Amino acid sequence: MFRILLISALVALSMGAVPRGLPIRPMLDGRIVGGEDADIKDLPYQLSLQSDGWHICGASILSPTRAVTAAHCIYGASESTEFTVRAGSSFRGSGGQISKVLRIYQHPAYNPSNFDYDVAVLAIEELTFGTGVAAISLHKPNEELAVGTEGTISGWGTLSSGGSAADHLQVVKVPKVSDDYCQAAYGSITPRMTCHGYEEGGKDSCQGDSGGPNVANNELVGIVSWGRGCASAGYPGVYTKVADPEINEYITYHM
Repeated sequence: MFRILLISALVALSMGAVPRGLPIRPMLDGRIVGGEDADIKDLPYQLSLQSDGWHICGASILSPTRAVTAAHCIYGASESTEFTVRAGSSFRGSGGQISKVLRIYQHPAYNPSNFDYDVAVLAIEELTFGTGVAAISLHKPNEELAVGTEGTISGWGTLSSGGSAADHLQVVKVPKVSDDYCQAAYGSITPRMTCHGYEEGGKDSCQGDSGGPNVANNELVGIVSWGRGCASAGYPGVYTKVADPEINEYITYHM
């Protein structure tokens, strides 16, 4: 099911861009780069998006029947029934609630060559809200975070680029950088993207964190998308910008 995803990832790799999903079934044991163990009770909107029981990406709860992830996490999938989400557990492989993905709404303008419009809404079997399971509000359209605002990134991604991934949920905080800084780093940033990270590197999202949340002021401000390596100096993480009017409208329409 991931043949097309792998092809698009190879195209991206040739340009130095690395999607932050896990399109294959690796042996997993590590964490977000520079992060620490987290409790799902503190991040109740966090989901593990799984294929045949294997964690491939993160996602965020929007309502009992809707979640949001990155388009590249499900790009090329033949049908939604291949996917489930795990909610309410700090561990990607056990506990919590398992919900089937019933339908996928991938943004029609998603571009796998540069990860523009990297967003997909998932219709899921209804979750029971409670301890460790809750929705996150969306950042309002056209609202800009101030440079330096910390975003909280969480997921079961890798310790380093190409490394192994976490069994226990990890969390890290990284500041927003200016659009000019990000554009200078990559030269391919679109209005649908926003960047968080440290100039010196050291803390970041990584492979396996794709589709997961970037939260500031109790709102979903970004969706983990791509970057050059992970936590590399001079290359912040790139996130789908929830406040972009086109992204925000698409998510809201399918809620």
